[in-house]
Formats: sequence, C-alpha cells, structure tokens
Amino acid sequence: MYAVITTGGKQYKVENGETLRVEKLESETGSSVTFDHVLLVADGETVKIGAPIVAGAKVSAEVVEHGDGEKLRIYKYRRRKGYRRKTGHRQQFTALKITSIEA
Repeated sequence: MYAVITTGGKQYKVENGETLRVEKLESETGSSVTFDHVLLVADGETVKIGAPIVAGAKVSAEVVEHGDGEKLRIYKYRRRKGYRRKTGHRQQFTALKITSIEA
C-alpha cells in the first residue's frame, strides 16, 4: 500500500515503514504527525485518486530527527572582469518514519 502526500510544497510517494526527508516541520523529535492532504491511495488493485484530495484519507508518521542537508556551493564568475562570488546553503529537513496509511 502506498500514498502520495503533499507537504512543504512538494509531493512525496510514501509506503508503510519508509523513512523520508521533508522540508522542516515544527514538531519535536519522537512526536507523531498526521497528513490530511493525501492526493492518491493505492492498495494492490484498488486506486483512489483525489480531486484534489482523497476524502477521509490520512497518513501518520513519527518524527525521527531534524537536521541540515548537504552544503550547496554557489559560485558566480564573470570572465575577464575579476568578478567572483562564493556562497553556500544548507537546507533544513525533518526525517519522518511512516507508521500508517488510512484510506
């Protein structure tokens, strides 16, 4: 069984027991989170597609950790002008373990 949920402006395909990283959520480590914005639920041959969301569907997850992703290096350069800029960015994330999918 799997579902497609929306969080942080992105869509994720999730399954039971799976761990995934999403945009940072304001929840404490060890707490549970429920996603009501479920776009699709599939269980073998049965597929429920929402318009835009599946009514009554929920996905529950447990917050595993919070952290920072890999550092991205942004380098700007213009030839023959002596122009160089180097910056970096680390996106914050929340790791979730999917506990249940209810249709």
